[in-house]
Amino acid sequence: MGKRHFLMHAITDWPLAEVRPLALDEFDCSYARYRLQATGEVRQRMIHSLKRYGQLAPVVIFLRQDQPVLVDGFKRHDAARESGSLGELLTRRIDADERSAKAAIYGLNRLGGCLDQLEEAWIVQALVREDGLSQPAVAQLLGRHKSWVCRRLALLEKLSDAVRGELALGLISASMSRQLTRLPAGNQGETLAAVRREDLNATELRGVVDLLLGCSSRPQVEFVLEKPRQALRQAAGEIIRTYDPRLSAAGNHFARRLASLLDQLARMENWLRHQGLAALSACDCLPLQPGVARLQRDAATVAELAAELVTEMGIETTNDGPTHERTDTQRDHPSQSDGPVDEKHRPHVGNFAVCGEAGHRAGAAGTSR
Repeated sequence: MGKRHFLMHAITDWPLAEVRPLALDEFDCSYARYRLQATGEVRQRMIHSLKRYGQLAPVVIFLRQDQPVLVDGFKRHDAARESGSLGELLTRRIDADERSAKAAIYGLNRLGGCLDQLEEAWIVQALVREDGLSQPAVAQLLGRHKSWVCRRLALLEKLSDAVRGELALGLISASMSRQLTRLPAGNQGETLAAVRREDLNATELRGVVDLLLGCSSRPQVEFVLEKPRQALRQAAGEIIRTYDPRLSAAGNHFARRLASLLDQLARMENWLRHQGLAALSACDCLPLQPGVARLQRDAATVAELAAELVTEMGIETTNDGPTHERTDTQRDHPSQSDGPVDEKHRPHVGNFAVCGEAGHRAGAAGTSR
């Protein structure tokens, strides 16, 4: 009891500019909730550094009811406790309250780029939800624009409770959680389950989220979640990769370009039909208008030229689709004994946005002979 009283008396008499040693069990580490858990590799590097070089920089605290609350130095504190190499840490005290202490976490790590966006979001959310500050007040406290505060707040609050809990425990990476925030909260859990089952990395997850946002039906969503890597390959344009012996070199080249174009058109149609102008901001309209106008003009031109090519190929179109009958011009040339290619032997190209099976039809057609 006497030792504890001595420590409390020493802490209250602690000048701000003075660096003092403080026992590990004296720290209140409750503010660690605003920092991501260090990975095993990072912890081992910190332990190695402490054992080899000792403590190079003091940790930072503020006093809350005479209790030293750690503000900066969580990794050093954990490494010292885990390694057992240090029983105390050199400590510097700052004059702060709850609000300014949270701002200090941001300020002390801002210049070194040590804070992740999610850590920034945790600090912003605490200042707004726990301390009752307005977003403009938080922006002024942190020295950032209020739009930055709004984006950080939205980033965290778009995560589902389950994903947010796993993030706090370090079970998922910050980069993956950023991608999950792009999805509705109800879809984040099943997407995360697919990531774990298939062992997807953050780059693959970004592509999967892009595909999920472009899906217009539940079967498409289920296909992406069931076979994410296959869906990514198809979306990347890997639709026809095998050589079709029935086609010439130019024919194979055209078939690949046609399959890729159909895939892109299907995704553009899906976006225009289900998102379109509602997904854009007011500032997007003027810069994008010339490109959309060109899309309209070029699409009409390509459609007209494709119709002429269909006619020249001898494919008569009906309401039920193409029929492969010989035209009058062909009947005037009986020497063309080969005739038109039957539909079942013609290479087909699909697209992911329609059925999720693009890339396999053409390969099957090429080997069916």
